[in-house]
Amino acid sequence: MAEPRGDAAPEARAPVTGEQFPCGQCGAKLRFKPGSDSIRCDYCGHENPIPKRPWTQIEEQDLDQGLEKIESTAATEEKRTVKCQSCAAEFTFDPHVHAATCPFCTSPVVAETHTVRVIQPAALVPFELDDKGAQGAFRKWLGALWFAPNDLKKFAVTEGKLAGMYVPYWTYDAQTYSAYDGERGDAYYVPYTVTKTVDGKTVTETHQRREIRWSYVSGNVERFFDDMLVVASKSLPKKYADRLDTWRLSSLQPYREEYIAGFRSEVYQVTLKEGFVEAKGRMEDQIRSDVRSDIGGDEQRIHNISTQWQDLRFKHILLPVWLAAYRYRGKVYQILINGQTGEVEGARPYSWIKIALASVAAAIVIGVVIWLVGKGR
Repeated sequence: MAEPRGDAAPEARAPVTGEQFPCGQCGAKLRFKPGSDSIRCDYCGHENPIPKRPWTQIEEQDLDQGLEKIESTAATEEKRTVKCQSCAAEFTFDPHVHAATCPFCTSPVVAETHTVRVIQPAALVPFELDDKGAQGAFRKWLGALWFAPNDLKKFAVTEGKLAGMYVPYWTYDAQTYSAYDGERGDAYYVPYTVTKTVDGKTVTETHQRREIRWSYVSGNVERFFDDMLVVASKSLPKKYADRLDTWRLSSLQPYREEYIAGFRSEVYQVTLKEGFVEAKGRMEDQIRSDVRSDIGGDEQRIHNISTQWQDLRFKHILLPVWLAAYRYRGKVYQILINGQTGEVEGARPYSWIKIALASVAAAIVIGVVIWLVGKGR
């Protein structure tokens, strides 16, 4: 949902490079300083504040218009990007760098850039965690892993170079009104007896059987969905990207190139329409949960839900993620660090030797306990 912010979304401009923000003292490239509102020179320490203009809103756009005429209704921009031939990630690249490794899969990439036209981000959450803070979060996460190979921590910290990346997301708003009909199930218990023989004697036991009394119901529920987040990257493992859900979207700032200076940004690979399909599915799941709560009872049967969708809006935003990708024994492992909160998600290898030893130790402990219990009788 749109909120007042400190600056307006700019018109489409050329992509960011460090050349656009030269240091006024020494001429080196300025980069955004995480956790601040300034861009800083790493060589001489000079800082330039990022300009602010009050009373500005982050604009959301009409979804129906966006889906019909996305190129004419949405603010777009041209970006020079490089595409990894191994994992298909597409991201901005410093024009002065001719070769590097892909931050998503560690494969070598050559800076053969091309220009793409994309929907311009309306807003972004600036990095709050700098590279030292991200390394600290990474080490802490590694240290807490169970059954990790002994050399993993040293290897991952050495090989897993961190890259600051602004990852593309879509947000969707919707006002929904849903009419439903179904059945409410209320539990009750019916006593019954069981006769059996125990030690040569006939014994009659009384039990209770759970039954459900169903009754027809109908009703209405409504819900407003605000900023339903959908990751627009296909380069990140989705299960880990979706778990980075501790974003404070109240920190969104109108898109400015200064916040990108010194970092990379990925171009969205999930289209606006594809993103809405996912968002709508999650909204429908929530509506279904609301209907069950409204029906009440011990069990519910839903026969039909008819939903009116109103005030559908969207915006394209960028969220800060520190990426670490490292190869361990021939396999690539990706680590994602929330650049705002320091939350870490990712894949890791296991030491099957440690798991086997732990299983043997657990079996021994269980055996000793059983022996002691038996001895005490």
